[in-house]
Amino acid sequence: MVSDVHGNARDLARAGDGADALICLGDLVLFLDYADHSRGIFPDLFGVENADRIVELRTARRFEEARAFGARLWSGVGADRAAAIEKAVRKQYAEMFAVFPTPTYATYGNVDMPTLWPEYAGPGTRVLDGERVEIGGRVFGFVGGGLRTPMRTPYEISDEEYAAKVEAIGEVDVLCSHIPPEVPELVYDTVARRFERGSRALLDAIRRTRPRYALFGHVHQPLAPRMRVGATECVNVGHFAATGTPWALEW
Repeated sequence: MVSDVHGNARDLARAGDGADALICLGDLVLFLDYADHSRGIFPDLFGVENADRIVELRTARRFEEARAFGARLWSGVGADRAAAIEKAVRKQYAEMFAVFPTPTYATYGNVDMPTLWPEYAGPGTRVLDGERVEIGGRVFGFVGGGLRTPMRTPYEISDEEYAAKVEAIGEVDVLCSHIPPEVPELVYDTVARRFERGSRALLDAIRRTRPRYALFGHVHQPLAPRMRVGATECVNVGHFAATGTPWALEW
């Protein structure tokens, strides 16, 4: 199981070795690597110095300044902004979907572009969002995307829309999502030094339906990578872009 792949196609090609199936919890796209500002769509377009600056502003939570700075850079691209981003995203998707093993079960992250996935997901990859599937005799539910934030990443939706997807899944053995349930220890990033957005609807579903596992990613350096909520083991499966190591679910 992997999450937050962010362009790491090399290690993704081996992530399913020895497993019955690969599960991917989203964020395939690498827009900007906060650990290495030379990697990603943004520095490819605007250079490392500008990437350094926008990371500095975002890390300081100066989001309005970051947006204004980005707008000035993008003004040079003009009407081609959307086309430039889509071209770069398509290149990354072509590389990563090509190395998914069969079978792969995947859902979207908050930086993904769901409208493009049908073009790249082959017959061995099943994309699920607000849906459930049986894998190895267990029922898995999938909820993709993230909630709205000042970052305004591509696949952020309202709390109400997200909660409706959680409700549609119902009772499952394993609840899979990109973002964590809204638990302080699970949503706090110790390097970014901020609370990321988690889902209250996920937390309520965990308490109500008591799945065996709740699995997620999104928070790259969590305060608590694993903890129990009632009967449920909540696990951040890891920042795959940095570690290159999948998390194994063994029953």
